[in-house]
Amino acid sequence: MFALVDVNNMYVSCERVFRPALHGKPVVVLSNNDGACIARSNEAKDLGVRMAQPWFEVRHLERTAGLIALSANFELYGDMSSRMMSLAAGFAPRQEIYSIDECFLDFDGVPGDRTAIGRELRRKVLQWTGLPTSVGFGPTKTLAKLANHVAKTADRWPDSYAQMPALSPGSTHSLAQVCDFGRLSPGEVEAAMAATDVGAVWGIGRKTSARLNDGGIRTVLDLVRADLPTLRRQFSVVVEKTVRELRGTPCLEVNDAPEANQQIMCSRSFGVPVTELPDLVEVVSQFTSQVARRAREQGSVAGAVHVFISTSPYRQGDRQHAPSATLPLPQPSADTRVLISAAVRALRCIYKPGFNYAKAGAMLVELQAQAPGLKPGQARQATLDLFEPDAEPEEPQRGRTGQRTDLMSALDALNERFGRQTVAVASAARRATGAAEVARAGETARPSAHASRQQRRSPRYTTRLAEIARARA
Repeated sequence: MFALVDVNNMYVSCERVFRPALHGKPVVVLSNNDGACIARSNEAKDLGVRMAQPWFEVRHLERTAGLIALSANFELYGDMSSRMMSLAAGFAPRQEIYSIDECFLDFDGVPGDRTAIGRELRRKVLQWTGLPTSVGFGPTKTLAKLANHVAKTADRWPDSYAQMPALSPGSTHSLAQVCDFGRLSPGEVEAAMAATDVGAVWGIGRKTSARLNDGGIRTVLDLVRADLPTLRRQFSVVVEKTVRELRGTPCLEVNDAPEANQQIMCSRSFGVPVTELPDLVEVVSQFTSQVARRAREQGSVAGAVHVFISTSPYRQGDRQHAPSATLPLPQPSADTRVLISAAVRALRCIYKPGFNYAKAGAMLVELQAQAPGLKPGQARQATLDLFEPDAEPEEPQRGRTGQRTDLMSALDALNERFGRQTVAVASAARRATGAAEVARAGETARPSAHASRQQRRSPRYTTRLAEIARARA
């Protein structure tokens, strides 16, 4: 039996933990540069705010409906997610963290009333972190996902599943907040499926849902009763596996040791157009530093570095330019200095003056696992370098590769203890990113090239000592 634990409206809920006055009010969280709505409270959804809707299209609701918009605070959200995940992990022997706000738990062999366990899990997470969650149980991961959707929907709209015996007057349990399909009769599960739109199924996207609707499949129950060979022929084996899971046949297992990424990328749109090469060098260096750290965290080394820059297709008056380049490395590496050097060389090859660049990115490709026993950053098999300096006399067996690895380990340890970018390669050193920081840095200081417009960001309460919440008595 699987459980899917999901934080309700994750980003908004994190903001409400430290600002209780936001409860009951329409709130949206905006993307980088405050461009689009990437999270919405239920009250904002009721106002008609769509996911990923541009902010300028709904900005008038600030005045007419009291809509509150906040800039994304990913540092806060990531830390709150870690706290929630650690609590959820204590309720089952195996956990798969699926996203920042969702995780699967494997309840095979766990005794007791699952609904009671789910409610205790929900109570503990709410008490310890302030985050509201929904919990769904099912014999497959897809059914657990569907049960979670039912739990969340029944909590928000109690009449959604009112026709089911489980919610009829005198029922001993509810589907809201915690829903266990294993506790329902086959008829009740079918009733829940009949009341749920097919687009709510995990893995059924908008386009697939529209095609299914055209074929007369509108509810989850319609999908479950559809002919498998026909679905596979008209769609894909993925849809077939989804239906098998909905019928109770497990096709997916909990992956408590996720496979390493085959590519690692960091990209971002700029707050203002960037035209100068030094500014792009700073941006690409910072992005490369981030992907290098993530490569070391998963124990990988990269065989090549891919860099791209692009203008904005939405600025019709600008000339368009969107080049990219991939630079192979002489030997696989996760050394930040080596990767930045390659990324900057690639950038210099594709940059052209006179363009208003709006986005840049760096990606590590041809990733491979380092050999067992090697430290982060060491390749499985290194190519000998004719021009590499000799090893230090006192440590001839380690050579420069070992020294570089030690340096990267020390770099990561310092940044882990004192905060990211505490120690960085010079070209990736962040300049001031806001008006106040620029003022402190001096009149001649320029803001960072990719400083995001985050005028509405809340403090990073749990990760920055200077921004910790204060209680006044």
